[in-house]
Amino acid sequence: MTNEKKDNMTRYRWFYYRFRTMSLPEVGFRLRQYVQKRSDRSHMNWQPVIRLAKLPASILFTDNLGQFTNLPPLQAPIFNHKVDLTQTVDWHLDLSTGRRFPLTYAKDIDIRTGEAGNAKYVWEVNRMPFLPALALAYRRSESPGLLARLMELIESWAQENPYLVGVNWYSNIEVNLRLINWFFCWNILNASQLVKKNPAFSRFVERCWVPLIYQHCVYSRENPSYYSSANNHLIAEYAGLFIAGSFWQFPESDEWTKYAKAGLEREIQLQHRRGINLEQTATYIQFITDFFLIAYVVGLRTNNAFSFAYTDQLRQIAIYISVLLDCCGSLPNYGDQDNGRVVVLDNLDANLNFRSILTSSAVLFFDSFFKQCAHAMEPGTGQVFDLKNYLLFGMEGQEQFDELPSVNVQLGSGFYTEEGHFILRKQESAGREIYVYFDAAPLGFLSIAAHGHADALSFCLHIDGCPFFVDPGTYTYHTESAWRNYFVSTRAHNTICIDGQNQAFQGGALLWLNHYQTSVTRVQSGEWADEVTATHTGYERLACRHERALHFDKSEDRLLVSDRIVNYGTQDRQVELMFHLHPDVFVTQLADNHFELLQLNCPDRLVRIDLLPSLKTTIHRGETEPEPLGWFSDRFYRKQPTSVIRSVTTVPAGETIDLQSVIQILTI
Repeated sequence: MTNEKKDNMTRYRWFYYRFRTMSLPEVGFRLRQYVQKRSDRSHMNWQPVIRLAKLPASILFTDNLGQFTNLPPLQAPIFNHKVDLTQTVDWHLDLSTGRRFPLTYAKDIDIRTGEAGNAKYVWEVNRMPFLPALALAYRRSESPGLLARLMELIESWAQENPYLVGVNWYSNIEVNLRLINWFFCWNILNASQLVKKNPAFSRFVERCWVPLIYQHCVYSRENPSYYSSANNHLIAEYAGLFIAGSFWQFPESDEWTKYAKAGLEREIQLQHRRGINLEQTATYIQFITDFFLIAYVVGLRTNNAFSFAYTDQLRQIAIYISVLLDCCGSLPNYGDQDNGRVVVLDNLDANLNFRSILTSSAVLFFDSFFKQCAHAMEPGTGQVFDLKNYLLFGMEGQEQFDELPSVNVQLGSGFYTEEGHFILRKQESAGREIYVYFDAAPLGFLSIAAHGHADALSFCLHIDGCPFFVDPGTYTYHTESAWRNYFVSTRAHNTICIDGQNQAFQGGALLWLNHYQTSVTRVQSGEWADEVTATHTGYERLACRHERALHFDKSEDRLLVSDRIVNYGTQDRQVELMFHLHPDVFVTQLADNHFELLQLNCPDRLVRIDLLPSLKTTIHRGETEPEPLGWFSDRFYRKQPTSVIRSVTTVPAGETIDLQSVIQILTI
């Protein structure tokens, strides 16, 4: 079969599976989208003639920025590559393959087969995450060369990306991320004042930047992600349009702002439950929360405050973040992770943005507990009150944060029973903690569950902030399908896998069908022990049921993992019990089915695993044949070998087996 035929098969298969996820109202919406797609072709190369009656003054705090260190202004790390901003930027180039996306009608471009390259790489450059750092560098130095380079970058983008031409007009979330970055740049530059003393900048704003911003707002309003696509993309679209419409007063701004604000009010409730984002992805929490947070602050600054319900949900999100993070600010990496950030100012680490959000929450809610949690993540360099928070809250916000009284709250366990997220925790002192995360949550959000993984009843174990048992990460989305399939698979998680099959059917890179249902049947939490029991329906098609109970004995520092597999069918089934370890963990086999674990960064702790002698147990690391096994991805497009303890047995037809795994944590 030729590559072209394979690509066509992939495309047709995806459309078939995607159609299966749609309700009848969504089918109607998609038909209207198709009609719009055909009519929008006539709007290619549209160049609006638009002026602002009055340029908006800065609503962010941009004085006295010298105490902060921003990122290098002329270098842009993009995953495993760097863009040299002193050179011409090719806005359509995929840095990872050297391929270029075509300058054709945006909505006709194929991003799923990889034929033209990896769209994710292209989009990351075109979000312009490097632009605020360049604006900051100019604001500090007033170097004409830096300002000229900023203008050149935006002008070249406008010239090389006519309206609806090229892959950078394909996705509405990308359009809105550019809007938000431009909002920060405009404020940092104090553009409304700069135009008065710099004629070249004034011409640039009038002829290029303002029309470009308007184009983006129009696109944002006319291309919403509704129905089964209404996940973080829709949040980004509402946030970008609300921020832009609130700040730049175009003729349609009032309507845009009203529409976007209502959408944000609705989605913060629909996409969260008790502060937990329903996409079931840990690192996306900081990405999604920033949309709500920045929009919230813009609402305050423009006398268009959000409701109490919105504010309360924002606080619930911060509470969940504080519970989810371990004592050193690490988190269980469940679900997809792509290092996404809304705005990048003074650090590239997405995890540190959780600290930034906790700092924001301390200021917004006058809460010392959030301040304590933010300080717990302090890596020893930099400031807890970071540059983003200074821009949002200014010196007054920094003083308010500093004046909050210090508290020393020992975190206990966190049980979100209805939502299916459990943190079993024993915290003795700062930096001394046994932390277990247990996932009994749904597969993902909406009918496609785009960013979920088939990880029902999996768990992670951190000790003193160091990961031992881990979720493997994500690595990729649309490209390298074999790796995408591995990292989202059931076998790649610390759970039970039956007959090598996933707990749900994977219809595409970001598409799941036949979602499993989870059910929590027992919970108990106390000073000396925590216990959770749950089951899922993912293997009903194999006439099997998996039930798992976690019992954490805090007095003995022992975790007991009990699995019951019921086979009510007529065929024997293979059962795999998987334990995925962090790359810094060294595993030693003491005897048959007895193992010892040492973590490079946790030298005074030891973990012993005792498995049933009836299991056939092997250790795997960095395998690619017959299929991948033993890999870990700490960030997008980066993977490395790691150790997996894999135990295999059989559950005979019509029978039930019980497996008990004892994990003992020792201090040495």
